[in-house]
Amino acid sequence: MKSAFGAPRRDENDTGAFAAGACREVAVFRALQLGDLLCAVPALRALRRGFPHARITLVGLPWARRFAARFTRYIDDFVAFPGAPELPEQSADVAALPAFFTDMRARRFDLAVQMHGDGTHTNAIVGRFGARWNAGFTRPDRAPSDRRLFVGYPARMHDVRRNLRLVKAIGMPVDDESPEFPLSRGDFEELATLRSAQTLLDRPYVCLHPGARNPAKRWPAERFARLGDALHARGYDVVLTGCDAERPITHAVASAMRAPCVDTASPISVGGLAALLAGARLLVTNDTGVSHVAAGLRLPSVVVFFATDPAQWAPLDRTLHHAIYDPAGVGVDRVLGHALALLAAHAPGSGGNERRRRRSPR
Repeated sequence: MKSAFGAPRRDENDTGAFAAGACREVAVFRALQLGDLLCAVPALRALRRGFPHARITLVGLPWARRFAARFTRYIDDFVAFPGAPELPEQSADVAALPAFFTDMRARRFDLAVQMHGDGTHTNAIVGRFGARWNAGFTRPDRAPSDRRLFVGYPARMHDVRRNLRLVKAIGMPVDDESPEFPLSRGDFEELATLRSAQTLLDRPYVCLHPGARNPAKRWPAERFARLGDALHARGYDVVLTGCDAERPITHAVASAMRAPCVDTASPISVGGLAALLAGARLLVTNDTGVSHVAAGLRLPSVVVFFATDPAQWAPLDRTLHHAIYDPAGVGVDRVLGHALALLAAHAPGSGGNERRRRRSPR
C-alpha cells in the first residue's frame, strides 16, 4: 500500500521482528530549526546510549550540519534534506529529491526514526529511506498495522518528553531529560572578533534577545527597552543579542532605551552567541531557539510567551528558567520581577544554585 508521497507502509519494509542489537546504521529525521533540535538532544543522547556502536545519521535542514558537528558524541553523520512541498520549514528543491532518496536507500539503514511531527507527511518521507525497520510518531487514524515502534503523537506533551517517549518505544533508556549545549574554543575565538562585545569582559551583564523567527512570538521592542532601562538602573550592563537579520529589531530596542546598551546583533554563529551568553548573569528572551541554548548552558532566563504554549516549549528546569505566559500580553513589571528574583537567587556567592561562569576551553 502506498501513501500519497509514494512510500511503503512500515509493515511492507519489515524483514523480521525488530532487534535493537542488529541496528548498526540508524537514521533520525528531524528537519526543523534550532530550538526543535535542542529539544531532541536528550532523545539523541538516549539513542547513543542504546546503540553505542551504531552509526547515527541526522537528516535535517542544511543549517543543521553545524548542529551535528557540535553534537558528535551522539551524531556520526549528517545528510541535508532538500525539503518537500508538504513541509513549511524550507522551500523544497523537488528536483533534488530523487537523488536524495537514492542516497538514503544506498546507506542501507537498519532503523529510520521519524522525529518530525505527527507523521501525516513525514512517515511517508522516512518510509522511502528503505530502512529495515521504521519508527516514529503517528496519528491514531493513520497508524501502521504493526505499531510496535510507532507512538501516537502526544500533541500537548513537552517536546523533550515527547521525543523521549518515542525512543523509549524503541527500547532506549530515557532517564535523562537534561539539556546541553557544548562550547568549543572556536566559539570563544569567534566571540573575540566581535568588537562590540569586548567591553563586557569581567563586568556583570544581562542579555536581552528581542528577536524570533516568527513575528507573532516577539515581545514588543518598547517593552524590552523599558526592561533594559530598569536593569541598567540596578547596575547591570545591557547587551542586545541577535543574528544579522535581527539588527532592525535590536536597533529598535536600543533607540527606545534611555540607558546605554551594547548591541551585538551581527552575522555571529549560534556558537559565538552561546559564548557571549555563557558570560552573562541572565537572559530575557522570546520563545525562540536561544532560550534552549540558555537551558543547555544553565544560564538563568526569563522566557516570554504569549503566542505559544510554555507547557510544550519552556525549559523544563523551572527553578533556573521562568516562563511567563499571558495571551493578552506580558507586562514589563512582571518580567522585571522574575528577572530580579533570578539574579538574586543565582548571584555569585549567593549559596543558591549558582551557575559556574564559563570560559574558553583550554
